[in-house]
This record gives sequence, C-alpha cells and structure tokens, in this order.
Amino acid sequence: MPPYGKHPETIVRQESPFNAGPPPGRLRAAVVTPNDLFFVRNHGGVPAVDARSFRLEIGGAVERPLSLALADLEARPQRVVTATLECAGNRREELAALRPIPHELPWGSEAISTAVWSGVPLGELLREAGPSAGAAHVEFEGLDETERRGERLRFGGSVPLAKALAPETLLALEMNGAPLPAVHGYPVRALVPGWIGARSVKWVYRVVVRPTPSDNYFQAVAYRLFPAAVGPESVVWEDGMMLGEQALTSIVTTPAPGARIAAGAVRVAGLAYVGGGRSIERVELSLDGGGSWLSTRLTTPPEPWTWRFWEAEVVLPPGSHEALARAWDSAGQTQPESPAQVWNFKGYMNNAWARSAFSAA
Repeated sequence: MPPYGKHPETIVRQESPFNAGPPPGRLRAAVVTPNDLFFVRNHGGVPAVDARSFRLEIGGAVERPLSLALADLEARPQRVVTATLECAGNRREELAALRPIPHELPWGSEAISTAVWSGVPLGELLREAGPSAGAAHVEFEGLDETERRGERLRFGGSVPLAKALAPETLLALEMNGAPLPAVHGYPVRALVPGWIGARSVKWVYRVVVRPTPSDNYFQAVAYRLFPAAVGPESVVWEDGMMLGEQALTSIVTTPAPGARIAAGAVRVAGLAYVGGGRSIERVELSLDGGGSWLSTRLTTPPEPWTWRFWEAEVVLPPGSHEALARAWDSAGQTQPESPAQVWNFKGYMNNAWARSAFSAA
C-alpha cells in the first residue's frame, strides 16, 4: 500500500522522496480530486512540524515584520479557492521517449490534480507588513530539506509581488475541507493558482519580500526552461527562463493508453488546463492522426484556476486506434503538435497534443 494514506491504485514514481499520482481513470473521476488521490511532488522528506511551536515569519523588504503562530492564522478570515496544481514535469515520459532525460522523474500524465483550498489571503498579510520601496518579489521558504551539489538546503521559490498580492494567492491551511495532510504541506503551504506547482511551496515557515527573485536552488537553477540545443554538458543556468505560469495542456483519460475496448460506440474523454488566469474555451479530438478534428463537449463550466473536463461519442471499428486531443484557451492559443517541438533536457512544460493509443475488438 502507498504511504500517507494514498489510494491503493496510486502510481508511485519514487519511494523516497515520495512522488506519486493517480492513474488516468482516477484522474478524471471528479472535478475536485480527493486527498488520497491528489498527486505528490517532493524533493525531500516530509518534515514533522510541531503545530504548538510553529511560527510563520514575514520579513525582508517590509516596514513591519510579522511573526504569527498557527492559531493567529487560523483566527483570521479565510478565503476559499478551487485551484488545479500541475507539476512542471508532468507528461515528461513523452519527452524522454524521444531523447533520454536522466535524473528526472518519469511522470506520465498523473502529476496534476484539483482541490478546494482554504486559507489566509497572502496579500492581506503583505499589506499589513507594508512592502518597502524596491519590493518586487515574494519568496516562500519551506521546512523540507534535501541535498543538491553536496549542500544541504531547504526547498523554496518566489513569485512577483503582483501575483503574491492577487486575491487568489493564499497561505493555505485546509485542503478539501480538512487540515492540510502532512504530505501536502501541513500546517501551511503557499497556493499560487495558475503557476507551476513548484511555486506553491509546502511547509512554509518564512515569507521574504525581496527586490529580486529567490536565489533558492529550486528557483535559480532547477526549474528553468532551456532550448533543445542545450544539454547538461553545455548549460549556463542563468540563461534559462524561470518557469512561472503553467502552459496550456490536455490529457486523454478514456480510453486509457494501452486499453482494449469493445468496438462500436466509444466514449473518448479527458481534461484540459491552462495557467495564468486564462480559461479553456475548446477541446478538439482527432482519430486520424490530426488530419481532421471533431468538436468535443465541455462537461464542466469555466472556473478560474481550474481544469475543464471534455468528452465525445464516436463509433470505432475493430483495430488499433489513437485518440489525439488539443485544447484552445481564451487567448486563442492552442497546443503544439509534437513533443519534439518542446523537448528540453529537463523535461519541463510538455504541452504537445495529448495522445492515447488503444485497440478495439
């Protein structure tokens, strides 16, 4: 059985640190992902936090630094935000099928989930602290520890001040109506809707207002995007793009890859998501390699910061088939055709057309 109370069908990609997510069929079971199915991305162990002695510090470039106990945070007015989180490495295995991507988790499509989060709006705390002149970024520091380049360090990252002040950005205390599970950041985690999951730092104990982005390894080095021509032997880390808003993507969940189904009337279904506050406006389906496209039905309403579900009924003869999906967002953007167009040696931001090959008999 997977640890941390995770569902028995959870796909475990790494035991230690624990990294796992739901299989495709479970991924789309409900708009809100139950806690036992919500994907987990860890870079270190799950810290044991004493809620009685815990304090959240807000400092850096502020006029009035704050030091808050957990009870102080719980006593403040809470805001509820339904938001999808997606790992920047989701669907990495499609990129790795083209060229090796060593030392990175081989995520399928499972590193994405949606929850109802409740917590204190970060902007209210920052305004109380009073950002000083030159403040431009807000850094989150977590209590989880890991090792990189022979040094022991804690996970962290930052977002621009404007995003930190936005009403949807929270210091979350609850997940789906319950206190945050330990593996999801208890007692406090950042929630940065529309941005890569790495910016929603877990086990947050310190918030630092800065003139520049965080110099934490996971901001300054790890989560950067490079051109296809750059590899680990030639990389200049400072030249990479710091990842921020999540890319437009889609996933085919039914029929699952490799499934054997009955020929005839077939339901093809999946999900689509886009970051940056944009919305999914259309999802199209192709069963002939992209030669022609069918409109699908969006079965969930457009909600800020969350995925949308789609489906279509088709008639398929016996034989091998591949379902392709591409989404369109409110900015008129769609997905690139091939993973080769977005390949990078870290395996980030694969948002090529979704694909599921299966057979009918």
